[in-house]
Amino acid sequence: MSSPIAAATGYPEPVLKLRDLLNTYLEPDKVALILKAYEVAEAAHRGQTRKTGEPYIFHPVAVAQILANMRMDHDSIAAAILHDTIEDTPLSWDDIQAQFGPEIANLVEGVTKLDKMKFRTRIEADAESFRKLMLAMSRDLRVIFIKLADRLHNMRTLGGMSRASRRRIARETLDIYAPIADRLGMNSMKHELEDMGFANLYPWRHRTITEHLEAVSGDRQDIVENILGVLRKRMADAGVTCRITGRQTAPYSIYKKMLARDLSFSEVTNFFAFRVITRIESDCYLALG
Repeated sequence: MSSPIAAATGYPEPVLKLRDLLNTYLEPDKVALILKAYEVAEAAHRGQTRKTGEPYIFHPVAVAQILANMRMDHDSIAAAILHDTIEDTPLSWDDIQAQFGPEIANLVEGVTKLDKMKFRTRIEADAESFRKLMLAMSRDLRVIFIKLADRLHNMRTLGGMSRASRRRIARETLDIYAPIADRLGMNSMKHELEDMGFANLYPWRHRTITEHLEAVSGDRQDIVENILGVLRKRMADAGVTCRITGRQTAPYSIYKKMLARDLSFSEVTNFFAFRVITRIESDCYLALG
């Protein structure tokens, strides 16, 4: 049920949340253009539903929200909301170009072309070649960002799919999308894609490794924070200007290491990963020392 404020403005709650986030970093005229994109997409998708039963329009809005959290530009956000219209509605490139200009229309068309690529045979043949083909086809990297956000939301909402579909989509995610996110330096997205892909492709293995990690690591956040404190002090004492991050090693990373080195879980020793980023190369070597 819509909240009173949603009913008063005519926008559903997810759109209001998106609008509020956009208002924190975009000019009002650009936010207005994105809201216009929502209105056009909502009318085009009206009557369409996802397998979960919810109106289809909430999917592109969620994709736009992911990109807005990354502080993407207004053209990318608008294109994200419109990204399925050329493929799934009567709207054409000319229609979008007439209302939003060629840049947004080209972004939407770029995502549409990626959607039409045949994944299953490519994965079976050579996932690395397919990733290179995707990147080469996208003259504007924002097309890849939209596609990654699209896949991320699809992975978050896999519950309504059949088991066979979940496994197929999870395999695509692990073979294609997570490595591209990694290559583009989108670490948090890469880790989430990998975790959900692993959980849907091999649920028992994911659950077992996760339970072992919890048993071995205890209060993981406390451990990470304690090690970060020690590292930051040592770097400061050495005069190294740097940024340090830390996290527990993800279940999928541990699984890949077990496969590659033929290890049992008890033989895996590095359950935490830390990254030290320095401003100059000499500080990097000093940090290692």
